[in-house]
Amino acid sequence: MHSADLTLRLPQSMQLPTPDADAVYREELLSWDIDTGSETLRFLSRFVGDPEAARDAAADLEIVRRYELTPVGEGTYYGYAVLDLRTVDATLMGIFDDLGLVIVPPIVYTGRQTAQLSILGEPNALAGVLERVPDDVGVEVERVSEHHRRAETLAGRVTGRQFEALETAQDLGYYDVPRTASLARVADDLGCSESAASTLLRTAESALVDAALGR
Repeated sequence: MHSADLTLRLPQSMQLPTPDADAVYREELLSWDIDTGSETLRFLSRFVGDPEAARDAAADLEIVRRYELTPVGEGTYYGYAVLDLRTVDATLMGIFDDLGLVIVPPIVYTGRQTAQLSILGEPNALAGVLERVPDDVGVEVERVSEHHRRAETLAGRVTGRQFEALETAQDLGYYDVPRTASLARVADDLGCSESAASTLLRTAESALVDAALGR
């Protein structure tokens, strides 16, 4: 059995309004169900960020029938939604079902346009995805190999402030090799002391290492 990591670039017809990236740092789709009888799509996601921004985004979307939030940690929430089933959603998800592939959760959304997911199945079926995906959906294959690793979730391990610190450090070049930004520069952009910035980064980095090692 093999698996592949994919990045999908969704056309406007498949995009849903999402909160601004400054309000929601990460959203992970954990479980979903397509009910063709009631023509609904139900899903459960976990996100790190501002719950009011998420509620506002859902309220602005006409196809949302129901949306509920439940706090599960510091700045982390479960979002449960019932949406009208769109043809484009059923078509895209149906590709994986038709090929006998399993989507390994979570599906990670990094904005309206981009979704990252892992799929599991036979090698010939994995190869068939590229032939079946609609022309207006961009697909990047990040990895194909024998499936031997666990899917890990980061929402709940890293707080919104820690995500902000990681993103700021990455954008400034703190993680470049060689490093092109100092901790003082990161702290200045975050509006905190160097000690506080160091604590944010080291705590987040520890969580990332644990996730990578499956702990």
